[in-house]
Amino acid sequence: MALTFLSVSNLPLLNLTAQFQQAYGYRPTVIARAPGRVEFIGNHTDYNGGAVLGAAIDRYVTVAAAPNAMGHFRLHSTSGAKPMDLAAVPAGRLTGADSWANYPLGVWRSIGDFKLPQPAGFDLLVDSDLPGGAGLSSSAALELSTALAFLELAGAAPLAPERLAALGRHAENDYVGVPCGILDQGTSAFGRAGQLVHIDCRGPKFSRVPLPAGTHLWIFNTKEKHALIDGLYATRHRECLSAAQTLGVALLADLTPAQLDKIGAPGGRALPPKIARRAKHIVEEHARVHDTVEALQRGDLATVGRLLTASHRSSQHLFENSTPGLDRLVDLLEKHPAVYGARLTGGGFGGAVMALAGDAFTAADAEAIAAQSGSHPEIIHLLSADGAAVVWKG
Repeated sequence: MALTFLSVSNLPLLNLTAQFQQAYGYRPTVIARAPGRVEFIGNHTDYNGGAVLGAAIDRYVTVAAAPNAMGHFRLHSTSGAKPMDLAAVPAGRLTGADSWANYPLGVWRSIGDFKLPQPAGFDLLVDSDLPGGAGLSSSAALELSTALAFLELAGAAPLAPERLAALGRHAENDYVGVPCGILDQGTSAFGRAGQLVHIDCRGPKFSRVPLPAGTHLWIFNTKEKHALIDGLYATRHRECLSAAQTLGVALLADLTPAQLDKIGAPGGRALPPKIARRAKHIVEEHARVHDTVEALQRGDLATVGRLLTASHRSSQHLFENSTPGLDRLVDLLEKHPAVYGARLTGGGFGGAVMALAGDAFTAADAEAIAAQSGSHPEIIHLLSADGAAVVWKG
């Protein structure tokens, strides 16, 4: 989910320390950062028990923090959002301009839920160079970076990446109210440069798949509204659970495409047409993730590209979480000889398209396609990156 406090670019650590001192009158004791992520393939499969592939990227949310001697909870950002000074963590969710604070406050509460030590109070400064509305998961990056900082303040032992990802997801599900799966937090926690993160969400189980050399990730951010919490994401979540219940399975990823076709045949458990489209997308998308992993392992980028574009067409026609602007970009990108494939990335309903391209695809090519699309998207060339970490201790 896009957050409101994002700044243009990450400040160097020295500058972030100076900003913290300006905001609070003293230096921070810890700085942590976590990368955003690109959903490579696996659209809405995570909360349906399926598999996903993601790439941690070289854009980050970075936080500086220190204990608050009065036991207050003070939050500040480099974007100019109104600073907050709370004597206690609110029982409910904040709304309006203060709603971004639900993420770090939800992380603080989740640390308690996980029976881990919490700082009695904190001063927090947030900075980011993740572009808003691009589906690059600024929320998960904020959750993981703040979790690492708070645990460091409380003197806790380092968390395993699996546990860190679970804590971040818990904060978003239970305290922000977005019923996300583990893709965003898992990719941000397990990221590694030159590799994709493969998540079997039924465990969840995490592994890494090499991203072939000579490949590049390009993001075309339409800046169309990407409002997961406004209801569309939650609606798709409910539709998928309804389909699974009708089909007699715990989760849609428990079915293969052949099994789904058999159940939906005459005499089977018929679904309403709209719900049947949702189920078909999820079941086939889960299979596409498996096929993509196999193609990557053998270096078959042509097949990877076809699977990426097939994923988008399924999102477009079956899951109906694309937009005309995203569809137009995919239409243009798939015609370029240096582009292997393209698809929407993230929750959909606006946001961005990801293209997997070779070395021959240039910034000039990207700009030409952006101009033809008519949507004037922001173009972002990304590299894969390492996962969440504490990067400085005072």
